[in-house]
Amino acid sequence: MSDFRELSRSVKGLTVLVTGAASGMGRATALVFAAEGANVAVTDINAEATQAVADEIKERGGSAKAWTLDVAKADDIIKVVGGIAAHFGGLDILINNAGLSLRAPIDADGYDEAWTKALAVMLTAHPRIIRAALPHLRQSKCPRIVNIASTEALGATATNSPYAAAKAGVTGLTRALAVELGREGITVNCICPGPIRTGITERIAEEHKTIFAKRRTALGRYGDPEEVAHMTLSLCLPAASYLTGVVIPVDGGLMARNA
Repeated sequence: MSDFRELSRSVKGLTVLVTGAASGMGRATALVFAAEGANVAVTDINAEATQAVADEIKERGGSAKAWTLDVAKADDIIKVVGGIAAHFGGLDILINNAGLSLRAPIDADGYDEAWTKALAVMLTAHPRIIRAALPHLRQSKCPRIVNIASTEALGATATNSPYAAAKAGVTGLTRALAVELGREGITVNCICPGPIRTGITERIAEEHKTIFAKRRTALGRYGDPEEVAHMTLSLCLPAASYLTGVVIPVDGGLMARNA
């Protein structure tokens, strides 16, 4: 019988890059990692809000720096990822969280634009950021990649095909890169949030949120961004070194419920 090994459950001192970190699940993820002692690279297209999150982390005693990043721009990705690694002396964890809300019926005049934008921000950006981060992740003792998709990748909603297609692509990318990078010790996993209280769902009336949650989820409620962020943290722990290629719904039991 082999000796028991104590595996670390601390990300203290590790550097994490979070995209779309100015609000919602991205902000919660940045705050959760900072509270656990990680150095947090806060990135988002909204410069003012990005800086506000970095300042909030520092006010709480954490380590953070803000970078403005439009993930749809390949040149910006290379510049920002390089700047983050140079500032913190490396990069250990990448959280691909940036996203947007797009609804477009298949026969809508603006469908092509919605499709192009959805894939650019929520799918094409992921491998671009991963490619830019790889040289640094390969130098890490705890290399982790977590892609944030959606339960829309697992069961779609009408008039939402650009979003659903992008998120489904993320789940496939996750599995493929888990296989490709596994021998290097780099884990690649995916989280599919369900109904979560974010800026995107803020426009939904509270009454309708309640009706939907009670009808569709096992827990009967919407989730909070922090509940997704803590699952993200769990996938990035040094102790999570044998978990890769998985797609985890954090959805209050939405995908489990049949009726």
